[in-house]
Parts: sequence; C-alpha cells; structure tokens
Amino acid sequence: MYAEYYGLTDPPFQLTPDPRFYFDSATHRKAMAYLGYGLAQGEGFIVITGEIGAGKTTLVGHLKSTIDPSRLTALHIVSTQVEGDDMLRMAAQQLGLATEGVQKAQLLDRVESFLLDQRREGKRTLLIVDEAQNLPISALEELRMLSNFQYGGQSLVQIFLLGQPEFREALDSDRLEQLRQRVIATHHLTAMGEEEIQPYICHRLKRAGSQGRPRFTADAYAAFYRFSGGMPRKLNILANRLLLHGAIERLDSIDGAAVASVIADLAVDSRRPELAPAPSPRSTSATPAAPDREARVETVYVADPAQAARIAALEVRLEEQEAALRRVLTLLVDWVEGDEPRPREIVTHRGVA
Repeated sequence: MYAEYYGLTDPPFQLTPDPRFYFDSATHRKAMAYLGYGLAQGEGFIVITGEIGAGKTTLVGHLKSTIDPSRLTALHIVSTQVEGDDMLRMAAQQLGLATEGVQKAQLLDRVESFLLDQRREGKRTLLIVDEAQNLPISALEELRMLSNFQYGGQSLVQIFLLGQPEFREALDSDRLEQLRQRVIATHHLTAMGEEEIQPYICHRLKRAGSQGRPRFTADAYAAFYRFSGGMPRKLNILANRLLLHGAIERLDSIDGAAVASVIADLAVDSRRPELAPAPSPRSTSATPAAPDREARVETVYVADPAQAARIAALEVRLEEQEAALRRVLTLLVDWVEGDEPRPREIVTHRGVA
C-alpha cells in the first residue's frame, strides 16, 4: 500500500534479511574487516556476536554476495540444538553428500574427500554457522574436529560462528579450550550511533527506489533513535509501520509527532522483546501517564515540551474517540435487544452504522 503511494519499487524495511539493503555502519564495517581477515588467513574460527536484531544475518548475506563461487564454496547452517553427530550430518548435507544410514567414521571420510577434491580444484570451503549460541559443546567440538582436516599444511575448511552475546560466555568454558585457541578474531556487533540513523533510513529508501518521498524531519530521526537504540530490526519495525501510517494520512513530510503516534501504537506489543522501546542515554524523561491509562503511553519517550504537548493532545483525542465509540456501541446493543426504532445517533454516526 505505502510502496505505491511513495513510488517505491520494493519494501525498504522488510524484516526478512536482504543483502541488497546492507548498510555499511561502523560496527558492520569492522565485522566485515574481521571476516575478510579470516578469509585471507584461511584457517581457524572467526566469531561474530550481536544482540537480537543487530544485523548478523544481513551481514552474512552481504558477505556471501561478495564471494566468488568459482574460488570459494560457502555453506550456511542455521543451527538448532543438535548434538555433535547431527552437526556433522548437517555439514555433510550442505556439501551435497548422502548421510542416511552412513556411519560416522565413513561420513568423516566422505567429508574429508570432498574437501580435498575442492582444494585440488583450487577452491576453498567456508562453513558459516548461524545461531551458534544454540549449539551444545558436543556440536562445537565436532566443528573443531572438521577444522583439523588439512592438505599441504593448510586447513581445508574455514569456519565462521555467529551468535548472540551469550555465545561469547559459552566459549569461556574449560571444555572448549581447544576450540578457543583456534579463534583468530572476534567482533561484537553493537548498535548504530545516533548520527547513523538518517543515513541508514535514506540508504534503504534509496535502494527501494525512493525519489525523495517521504521526507523526515530532524526530530523524527531523533525519535527513531530513542525508540530503537540504534538496533536495525527495531528501526525497520518502526519505519515500516510509519510508512504505512504516512500513506494512510497522506504525509509527504514525517515529523516527530507522527513517529511518536506510531510508537504509541507499537507499544501495545511491547511485551515482545524486539518491540520494546530502547532507552537512550540522551532520553531524560518519559511522558507521565495516569494510573488507568493504557500502558502503551508509558513507553513513549519525548525530547522537548512541544513534542510532549503534541503527544498529550493525541492522547486526549484518542480517549474522546474511544468514549464516542463505546457510547454508540451501547446504543446499538440496546437497539438490537429492544423493540425501539434504531436510534438516530447510530444512523448518523459516520463510520459506525
């Protein structure tokens, strides 16, 4: 709906990771540097961690889009809580090897033979394991065993491990000492800085075919940052809903008040961790809420008195509309249950009956 109104060729803020929309933020640029270093070394493990919604999967998609398949075979496993033998079979299946009914020793031989054939053809093999925090120690140890395969003094497989922050803690286990010694670089994806919010929004809109619509004011970008804390997924959730709001209201310029209105709607789902507003170091006050007011209002952060006044006006307007709707519904119920003629208010109330 909003794509047509704003003249976009693609949805710019979809939640499904799309490497076409990769944004080279400072933290993602550093992560790509470490990944590039790992590929140049051709051995050991590279570990990339980040909070939920930090852009790990998009980073991997961007990396794979830059790889020359004639020189490097990239395998991508999104892990579940599988034990060591299952991890080995998942890796073998990614290589296109049959695994059903095959004993582990025989399967290891097949994997090693495949990797050797790849190296003789001048191709290297990269194994990317996503959601590594879900893996038990047995599965991580199986990956370490795969890294033992060598030819001519060089490793036959390079392994990248991506996971949430708790994976870094898991690596500190004494049982993973040998794997930890083979980690040649690590990087933790942090949130984007406030100064990167506008370039991020503009970049994704441009990739989606935007010709300058809609425009966002400075206070709109500030509201984006306060809500998201600089996390890409939260930004996408808010921006996607905001463009829909803008199309419905026919807005070509979107300001902080419009963003605050959409945030208030999203706050209804604030029990979901990915939607909970992220506090910002620069956010010093929150909109006060009456005890009986909906909880969604309590999570709206404001930057100045003018914005607070606009939000308060929106709250009053919402309460008036809800009161009117309750009154009309009451009249409708009375009419349905009784024999009286349909009340005039129900007949004339636009949008209700």
